[in-house]
Amino acid sequence: MKKLLFTLLSGLIGLNSFAQPDLPITSIFADDIAQGEKLIEAYFTPMAESFGAGLNSGWYNTAKPHSLGGFDLTFTLNTVIIPNSAKTFNIEDAGGTVFTSSTETEASTIFGSSDATPMTYNTSDPVNMNDPLFQSDFNMPGGFKTPAMPLPMIQAGIGLIKNTAIDIRYMPFMDIGNIGKVNLFGIGLKHDLLQWIPVVGDAVPMSLSIQGGYTTLNTELKIADQKVALKTKATTINLVASKKLLMVTGYAGVGYNSSTTTFAADANFELSGIKFDENVEMKFESNKNVRANIGLRLNITLVTIQADYTFAEYPTATLGLGVSLR
Repeated sequence: MKKLLFTLLSGLIGLNSFAQPDLPITSIFADDIAQGEKLIEAYFTPMAESFGAGLNSGWYNTAKPHSLGGFDLTFTLNTVIIPNSAKTFNIEDAGGTVFTSSTETEASTIFGSSDATPMTYNTSDPVNMNDPLFQSDFNMPGGFKTPAMPLPMIQAGIGLIKNTAIDIRYMPFMDIGNIGKVNLFGIGLKHDLLQWIPVVGDAVPMSLSIQGGYTTLNTELKIADQKVALKTKATTINLVASKKLLMVTGYAGVGYNSSTTTFAADANFELSGIKFDENVEMKFESNKNVRANIGLRLNITLVTIQADYTFAEYPTATLGLGVSLR
């Protein structure tokens, strides 16, 4: 788990992604901080949304809850596929008239091209009134040409009364080399619906449940010796159906995803030549979308192997390996 997380974050973040030693450093004036935060948000939003998609995946591999006392322990790898639309952002939409580019209309997000984008910081100088237009060149950093983002996690579930099961995801704060640290916690519930329709429920040759899950992911990173924190909260609710034939269970679900991410950085956070003189803290817009997925689970005595695919704005492929006892 630790090795997977180290590989993930070192590949996505990079240790020198904001290093531009050849450019003079300019502090952003207080009146322009809000616009600068929009620029940061546009760059980091695809990472926040992909975290949300990954955290909302892998919650189930059957619609049938455990019987009382039944349990499972499963390792899943949720691989979020990054859409092309998440690899660039519109400079005018994010930077307004304050942060502009004379050569480009779009810049890379954290998942886009590795090429930096030359930009200009334009503002009214409150100090030198004889030169009301102040300009400073800087580079918007490139991305990491990332086609997909894997998110590993371990989950345990146990059966309760009334055909209800509870699932827990947990990982304590774990150091990831010299990049930073990360922790994860999630809780989910699955409840059988057909038990409440005695006649119809007994006649339907399948399982049907409602499932919901909530996960938080806290990530503390060092980017070019700058401390950055990302906190993602992800919620999903799904209607899940499944049918078991011998050792194979087919399952499908349709549901709703929601996620929010808070970004925080210490004062003097630098973005390739421009610097924020105050702490940066912002909440990215909530990402809400409908999802559908389909998958198969193979049971070999107590061992389960699962694979599914989620159709959503950020598609996700899930592979899982675990042990299960009903």
